[in-house]
Amino acid sequence: MARKITDRIVKVLPAPARGNRITYDVDVKGFGVRVTAAGGKSFVLNYRRKNDGLERRWTLGSFPDWSVGAAREEAKRLKREIDGGGDPVGDHRTDRSAPTVANLCTRFEEEYLPRLRPSTQISYRQQIAADILPAMKRLRVAAVGYSDVDSLHQAISKRAPYHANRVLALVSKMFSLAILWRWRTDNPCRGIKRNQEQKRKRYLSVDEIKRLVAELGQHPDQQGANIIRLLLLTGARRGEVLSADWDQFDLTKGVWTKPGATTKQKTDHVVPLSVPARQLLGDLHKDRAGDDLFPGRLGGHRVDVRTVGRHFARPPTSRAFGFTICGIPLHPSLQVVVQACR
Repeated sequence: MARKITDRIVKVLPAPARGNRITYDVDVKGFGVRVTAAGGKSFVLNYRRKNDGLERRWTLGSFPDWSVGAAREEAKRLKREIDGGGDPVGDHRTDRSAPTVANLCTRFEEEYLPRLRPSTQISYRQQIAADILPAMKRLRVAAVGYSDVDSLHQAISKRAPYHANRVLALVSKMFSLAILWRWRTDNPCRGIKRNQEQKRKRYLSVDEIKRLVAELGQHPDQQGANIIRLLLLTGARRGEVLSADWDQFDLTKGVWTKPGATTKQKTDHVVPLSVPARQLLGDLHKDRAGDDLFPGRLGGHRVDVRTVGRHFARPPTSRAFGFTICGIPLHPSLQVVVQACR
């Protein structure tokens, strides 16, 4: 049944006894108003998909939220798109099944993170859980825009400018992978200005070094104290020292060959050992218990040294420096004191 549909006619259309009934418009082919047995009224557009002739029905909106005039104009617009190969129903279904940022994070953690160093994996997972997912998890990957990422960066910048840059770099990496995975065609992070950063320079004074050495000598956890000592004497990164094994050291030649898997440059790095470092390692070698330089309690190597700071009056206080000993802030790599210790 077709007739000229108007707002007045739609208002008085009776509800069918069951199911629904569609009254079609005589002016726009396929455009009509559907009335359900419960009395609900909505505008629809019937069309055939251009590539295969499959018949579809698209719901434009409900009456009276949509007037007949507005619904008719929308139907005309959609018919022009359909004539050009468009498919409103198919596009909607595709959009509903499109991956979200939550899906992107999951795939990133499952497929990409395992390739990275353990410490990097931990850092990235923390950023994803604390910063990225709370703000963006429900957004479709293909729909995320510059403003979405910029808003996230600015929000984090108010409390932690440097951390905001780290999160931005991670988001950018994830969307670069999304392009490779064909989830979108561009990176929404492009053009976002990062916060200016200044490199931290902190050198311990001679007095601070003396205090630190004295405190380490009295510490009940001498394995932890030896880790700090080796950090001081080599300038190595904390993760490099914790994961070191005896095969990496040649005490006769006085060198430490760091494997690429543990170095920032991801290449083997041969480091000459100072006399104090060789003496410390020689003492440790006398009590060697396995392949690990610093074995853990539950097998493998020790994974943390932050407990060393808990013995002293001043507890860990700074995320930037990792922890403090006797009021002295210690950077995770302790490279700030190398020049004074060599």
